[in-house]
Amino acid sequence: MNLFTPLADARKGEVVEKLLERPGLRILRITSCGHKSPPGFWYEEEEGEWVVLLKGAARLRFEDEETPRTLVPGDAIDIAPRRRHRVEWTLPGSPTLWLTVYYREAPF
Repeated sequence: MNLFTPLADARKGEVVEKLLERPGLRILRITSCGHKSPPGFWYEEEEGEWVVLLKGAARLRFEDEETPRTLVPGDAIDIAPRRRHRVEWTLPGSPTLWLTVYYREAPF
């Protein structure tokens, strides 16, 4: 598999593809195109979430931060479990590609 091709057509809706799932771990490839979270909606995941933006651009807002964060290719962020966040904006007219890793913390 190549993470960059083929990309799903996300012009009509965000496309979420599961790449790998194991106990305590889920890896998704998400393709967006001008998408954002609905008004008043906040993600509040039970798992930790490590996200890297591979292509395009996006703006994330965290409930506990005043200013949204703009992400460009190569930017990665680790989101703690239950930390409320939302997608404020993704690049319109061109795909925004995310690699998202959901994990449950376990002792090593």
